[in-house]
Amino acid sequence: MKSGSYRKRSVGWIAGAALAAMAVGVTGCSGDSDSGEKKPAADSSAADQPKEEKKDGSATPPSSDTRRSSAEGAVAAWVTAIVKGQPKKACLVMAEPAAGSSPAKVGTPSRCNSDDPDVRKMRENLGKFRASFSPKPPPSDPQVDVARTPATGNKTVVPADKVTIDGETLDKVILSNSSGVKEGQLDVKMTSSKIEGAWYVTDFALDIG
Repeated sequence: MKSGSYRKRSVGWIAGAALAAMAVGVTGCSGDSDSGEKKPAADSSAADQPKEEKKDGSATPPSSDTRRSSAEGAVAAWVTAIVKGQPKKACLVMAEPAAGSSPAKVGTPSRCNSDDPDVRKMRENLGKFRASFSPKPPPSDPQVDVARTPATGNKTVVPADKVTIDGETLDKVILSNSSGVKEGQLDVKMTSSKIEGAWYVTDFALDIG
C-alpha cells in the first residue's frame, strides 16, 4: 500500500463507504445476513442501558431504543450489527444530519429494508466492514462495549480505541485484519449525533498515514 493519508467520511447513505474498509487491505464481504439473528450483545456500560423500574421496584429489560439513548449505545449497536453481519440493523442506528434545507434522514425499518438502489448499495458496503471489524476467530455473539466519551453539544466523536469487541479494542482489530498498515498509522473515529432525541452514527472517519 502506498504511504500517505486516506480519509473517507459520511457512511450514512453514501455508497462509497466500502472504500474505507478496502483502504486497510480488507476485501472480505458479507451479504445481508439479517435473518436468524441471535439476541443483541450488550451495547455498552450499564449506565448506558438503564433498566426501567416498575412501581413495585422490580426491573424490566431495556427497550429496543436503549441502544440509541446515548452516543456510546448507538456506536456499540452499530459495531455489533456489523460484526454479526447484520447491515440492516446497522442501518437502523445510522443517520444523515440535516444540511441546509434538507431534513435529517434517520434509519427506519421501511428505509433500511427497502430496495432503493442507494440503500441496497449502502447495505452491501456495510457488509464489507465485517471482515475488518471482526476479531479472529469471528464471534457469533460479540460483546461490544464503548467507553464514555465527552460530547460537544449534540455530537460525540468516539475513537476506535474506546470501542472493545470481546475485550479487544477496535483499532487493534482493524489493524490485525489490515495489509501494509503499521501500528500508529491508523486513526479511526465514529461520530454519533443526537437527532430528534435519539443518537445515531452519522460519520465514520478513517485516516492512514
